[in-house]
Amino acid sequence: MLDALNYEFIQNAIIAGLLVSFASGIIGSLIVVNRMVFLAGGIAHTSYGGIGVAVYFGFPIFLGASLFAVSAALLMAYITLNERNRIDTFIGLIWAVGMAIGIILIDLTPGYNVDLMSYLFGSILAVNNEDIYVMAGLLAVIIFVIVFWYREILAVSYDSEYASLRGINVKLFYTIILVLSALTVVVAIKVVGLILVIALLTIPIYIAEKLSDSLGSMMFASGILSSIFTLLGLWLSYNYDLTSGASIIMVSALSLGLFLLGNKLVKYTY
Repeated sequence: MLDALNYEFIQNAIIAGLLVSFASGIIGSLIVVNRMVFLAGGIAHTSYGGIGVAVYFGFPIFLGASLFAVSAALLMAYITLNERNRIDTFIGLIWAVGMAIGIILIDLTPGYNVDLMSYLFGSILAVNNEDIYVMAGLLAVIIFVIVFWYREILAVSYDSEYASLRGINVKLFYTIILVLSALTVVVAIKVVGLILVIALLTIPIYIAEKLSDSLGSMMFASGILSSIFTLLGLWLSYNYDLTSGASIIMVSALSLGLFLLGNKLVKYTY
């Protein structure tokens, strides 16, 4: 694959993969620790409504998906904080309505010629410089938030009642985590697609969680593992003409299987 590095689209794909990997590693850790996987899945599928809105009205798809995803995140934050006993019902409803809006608007779009598969399964090889700037900006924002409010986020993530007693605004930080999750989901869709994005936000994190003794080290390890899986997936995709998003996820899933097998063998040995 070394000769492929001369191509700009491969260079962009690698840079985008690394940026999204670290963003996913950090935010994925928060999603797992806060038990928000179902929420993140709801946001991912709801964002398809934003894609439909963008296609129908002719404005940038990233903008449409981001606005829809952030709106869904804010709504989910309100529901989980105020209607916790009905959370599954509301998330399922938001999930279904978002997808339905996207599908209907795309059906109604005159002369529609957008590659739908690229949003469902990713199109990392089609990443341009503008996409990279957006991904880099989001990663910078995520790092800024984590560095300056790490203790507050740590407290909210592991013991929200204790955090509240300490005077930390639990609702605010919970909402911030969900909004950052929404934006991370949107940029990750470009890499692995809407259908596979939750795997990218959970598989490397599961492995990293078993290898880490703190939230910070878990975030860093998740970013490293995500980067490795993404680069290996890109290599497989390029050499065997496979869908890049699916290749990345299969590498991640196989690595998880080997990790779990290795753990069992170690326990059996000792």
